[in-house]
Amino acid sequence: MWAQMLSAPGRFETIEVPAPDAADLAPGQVLLATKAGAICGSDLPNFKGAPFPHPKNQGKWVTSAPGFPMHEVVGEVIASNHAEHTKGDLVVGWASGFDAIAEVIVSDGAGLAGFDTELAPSTAVMLQPLACVLYAVDQLDDVTGKTVAVVGQGPIGLLFSHVLKSRGARHVVGVDRVDRGDVGTIFGVDEVVTASANLWAASLGAGDRPEVVVEAVGHQVTTMKNCLDAVAFGGEIYYFGIPDDQVYPIEMMTLLRKNLTLRSGATIERQRVLEDAGIYLAKNPELRDVYVSHVFPVGDVEAAFRAAVAPQAGQFKISIDMA
Repeated sequence: MWAQMLSAPGRFETIEVPAPDAADLAPGQVLLATKAGAICGSDLPNFKGAPFPHPKNQGKWVTSAPGFPMHEVVGEVIASNHAEHTKGDLVVGWASGFDAIAEVIVSDGAGLAGFDTELAPSTAVMLQPLACVLYAVDQLDDVTGKTVAVVGQGPIGLLFSHVLKSRGARHVVGVDRVDRGDVGTIFGVDEVVTASANLWAASLGAGDRPEVVVEAVGHQVTTMKNCLDAVAFGGEIYYFGIPDDQVYPIEMMTLLRKNLTLRSGATIERQRVLEDAGIYLAKNPELRDVYVSHVFPVGDVEAAFRAAVAPQAGQFKISIDMA
């Protein structure tokens, strides 16, 4: 079977590798023929060369793992050892081996769910990040009537803006260095701020501070301080995503003196939230037409990743067509 493999930081090559065998499926696993994938911000450090303890690297640098790095996937079940998935099912969710840039993969069935098959696979893949955002917002206190800010208006931040508005937020502020004015209204953003997080935070007066701030930038530690500076007294901060740094410096005195709550967490109950994402998208069909802004053929996966590391106006979620 074909697979794309990182042969060096920032460089993919197409290789041929043995296909996984249905006879080797462990309990709960399924064999998927991939149809589409999408690039997550957590994939980008690995594309650029960050180490990752992948089980297939056999003691080498992680680029020896075919299909890595991608976990957002749509596929057709071609064999199953999971009670809720049968051969022929189309499913969306997590590629548990982070190896979705390949023709056939083995994945945990608990991280997959069916979806409305009227959606093109390259669109349906958006249900995975939407599920993550829905789960995260469920962890927050009730946002009804509150001013909320989402720092980072990339693909994840835009979904946070939309979901928070749909949950009753009175005023949604979207902060990003890239101008998102072209889609702010579609994603529920009442106030589009085109600025760095530190300049935005420094500009706020006492009456302007949001009661909830979502940190949806990641990949460095600075914006967490900006969120602490920006949030109102007694407010709440949610840090989303996989941190590049194991340890974040936190101004504990600010956290204490402002009586703040800091939350984070990984997405669990994955099948449930994937199903919730399908319901949410059906109720908000306008998202289907704008969220995935670029679709690359799998042969151009390197170009797709290069685009993802350089966000720009008009670029949101990047999908990969595996067909």
